[in-house]
Amino acid sequence: MDFKTELKQVFLNYNIELNADQCEAFEKYYNLIKEWNEKFNLTTILEQHDVIIKHFLDSVLIINDLKENSKLIDVGAGAGFPSVPIKIMRPDLEVVMLDGSNKRITFLNEVIAQLNLKNISAVHERCEIAAHKPEFRENFDYCVARAVAESNVLCEYCLPFVKLFGYMVAYKSRNINEELGNAKNAIEILGGKLTDIKNTYIEEIDAERNLVFIQKKFKTPVKYPRGQNKPRLNPLN
Repeated sequence: MDFKTELKQVFLNYNIELNADQCEAFEKYYNLIKEWNEKFNLTTILEQHDVIIKHFLDSVLIINDLKENSKLIDVGAGAGFPSVPIKIMRPDLEVVMLDGSNKRITFLNEVIAQLNLKNISAVHERCEIAAHKPEFRENFDYCVARAVAESNVLCEYCLPFVKLFGYMVAYKSRNINEELGNAKNAIEILGGKLTDIKNTYIEEIDAERNLVFIQKKFKTPVKYPRGQNKPRLNPLN
């Protein structure tokens, strides 16, 4: 099956409709991933079917939960998941992609140019440094993260970017109750409150995706996030 046909079919299974321009953008993006992956090792997932489901579909499950014309930052954007697929589907959003690897930022800038995306930027900076800068701190309606890290670690990296009453959204797989229980104190310290967990069963790969919504209720104390990799080495408990 050709790329666009499979893409549209898979997305329709989850009530997501694509227009011709969006299909074209996703196909260009997929081809760029394959081309640049030979140089930069962006992802181990490269087969068409797997990319469509595990990267593209997975990324856009959030699109109906984002308010119109809002600002979103993707922490640890990597190859652009979930931010590039979100931007393709929601051109009204202002998007910042943050990553600590200059090679990945070079790739993301090429994606922006080739897909002719507007109101989106790629920033080369470590999140624990960027989160203390005035132009980033508590300046976004949403902070999304698909990074593989425990929730108490992710919250310290992400919540400082979120404005009051905005949301951090973590992409998580199944069996997250224990992990979120362990993160309860960290969420409170950082000014957040768990408000929703949206679950989607992805039949094609027999997997669950949980979108964990944590709302910013209070300002994050100025000392967070800590530097020198402390969030990972000494997580808040």
